[in-house]
Amino acid sequence: MLIIPANSASAAGGFDVDNSLRFNSGSSDTLSRTKGTSDSTTKGTYSFWFKPSKTTGLTLIENGTAAADRAIVYIQSDSTLKIFSKIGNSTKLDLGTNRVFRDTSAFYNVVIAIDTTQGTASNRVKLYVNGTQETSFASSTYPDQNDALRFFTSSEIEEIGIDFENDGLFDGYMCEVVKVDGSQLAPDQFGEFDEDSGIWKPIDVSGLTFGTNGFYLDFEDSSALGNDAAGSNNFTVNNLTAIDQSTDTCTNNFSTFNSAQKALANTSFSEGNLVASTNSSASTQVPFATTIPVSTGKWYAEFKMIAKSTSSGSIPYIGILGAANFVSELNNAYFIGGANLDGVGYGTSGVVYSNGSELDSSEATIANGDIVGIAADITNKKIYFSKNGTYINSQDPAAGSNGYTIPTTSQGFYIFAASLFGASGSWGANFGSPPYAISSGNQDADGFGNFEYAVPSGFFSLNTKNLAEYG
Repeated sequence: MLIIPANSASAAGGFDVDNSLRFNSGSSDTLSRTKGTSDSTTKGTYSFWFKPSKTTGLTLIENGTAAADRAIVYIQSDSTLKIFSKIGNSTKLDLGTNRVFRDTSAFYNVVIAIDTTQGTASNRVKLYVNGTQETSFASSTYPDQNDALRFFTSSEIEEIGIDFENDGLFDGYMCEVVKVDGSQLAPDQFGEFDEDSGIWKPIDVSGLTFGTNGFYLDFEDSSALGNDAAGSNNFTVNNLTAIDQSTDTCTNNFSTFNSAQKALANTSFSEGNLVASTNSSASTQVPFATTIPVSTGKWYAEFKMIAKSTSSGSIPYIGILGAANFVSELNNAYFIGGANLDGVGYGTSGVVYSNGSELDSSEATIANGDIVGIAADITNKKIYFSKNGTYINSQDPAAGSNGYTIPTTSQGFYIFAASLFGASGSWGANFGSPPYAISSGNQDADGFGNFEYAVPSGFFSLNTKNLAEYG
């Protein structure tokens, strides 16, 4: 499946999560701490929200630094989730889900509630996903009664985003990361089902009793991303910087590139699926789709030309495509060169194309470091492009003048998309939570987004809160 509709992790209203932390496996982004003395070695609870950018081989949380004595939560090579613990090289816990975690467009909430003093084995470790207990497992070894699992033993290394072999690096977003030391808690201590939509959403956890070795990572302090908001069990930040603090969260989910798109073996995604790249051997005529399709409304995004090949045949494009035709036309000519893609694209050579026809050939060229703004008025089927804040063709999106016409697509849905036709390169996407430094900082009228240039009046950042109101 190449087009993934947006799946908001929460409904409108209620508690808002302001920030997540964006992990990039290529940069070895991790958090680590050395635990003190625990309140209990047999009881405790983890809760965290995550949006994966990849779907295999991702470490979420690990305790311990040896294969014989450790506890780990990770996404396996088949995209299922595993909770595993060894003590003295003996496997004490092995829960592997049948459920797969392959949606790179949405946040999952995972609650792991442990109390090995329980008489019933299956009550000693309980796993909840989005508020519902998992009962279907591919593997189901439960700990013996009173086992001291490595999750809660004292004076060991606890890491987020990496295992003890410096492998399985996490790639994606995490927010509301909580550990409660000494209590096995139910998921209703961390979230609730929305009465109207039935969507599982977070609640304020600041009033919980976290225990001596517990913590609450809210990622709200960009200068101290490992800060424990519940106390002093702070994490050491490894390779993460202020730019990795994101507003893409479980209560407001932003669009990204769609890494589920597997059309090109030479394609890679990084920085939370906000940077799409190809290498020099790629025959790159396929557009990179994004995750949130729209059928109405006015939307603004910025795309940075991070790297562009000097090859004379390299003409990256940026624009919008008809989502209904994207799959069937995946291998058509470059970006909007095909007659059936129902899109409009602005090429780095200064040419604007639509469905194989040249609309304009005399606009500003795009070089490395340039930022292209796209104001897409889906309601009125018009699109506007800017280069470094100046709109081409004397366009004025706020006034609705000189926009290029977006072809009508059969099912009415459109997606932002980019291509790197002809050679290697990288596009960086900013739907409001940029993967690169912003020097000015601009928001839409509802206060969402962090853009380099002003958002045109009446246009909005593409996220689930705005989608609910304007889409």
